Parts: sequence; structure tokens; C-alpha cells
Amino acid sequence: MAAEDLHLTPEEPFPEHLDKVSDQELQILDSQIQRQLDHEVVAEGEPNPETEFRGFEMDEEFESRDKG
Repeated sequence: MAAEDLHLTPEEPFPEHLDKVSDQELQILDSQIQRQLDHEVVAEGEPNPETEFRGFEMDEEFESRDKG
């Protein structure tokens, strides 16, 4: 995995329907978003609203999958 693949910037595409993303791809996407959130907080003092929103969407998808 290349260094640029470790983060998912707000400008990069994000899946419109997370329910269609495989579990493995969802885990990778979640890691990329978490790294981006951490980077934004350190570099800018707060997360970008788009990145923060994506994090909330990921949390909701994980909760949905955990329920069954």
C-alpha cells in the first residue's frame, strides 16, 4: 500500500452506498478516514467537516452490520 493510500482526503471519492462495500474494504476505508481525521486535527486543529461526516457514516454502517 502506497503512502498516499493511507489517508482518504475530503477531495477523494467516497462510496455513495456503504452497504454495498465488502467488510474488508469497509475496514480499509475506516482506517483511511481515521488517519485523515488524525492528520487534520494535528495539522489544522480540527477535522474537515467532510471527513468528520464520513467518519459518522462509517460508524453508522458498522452499527448496522453489527445488528445483523
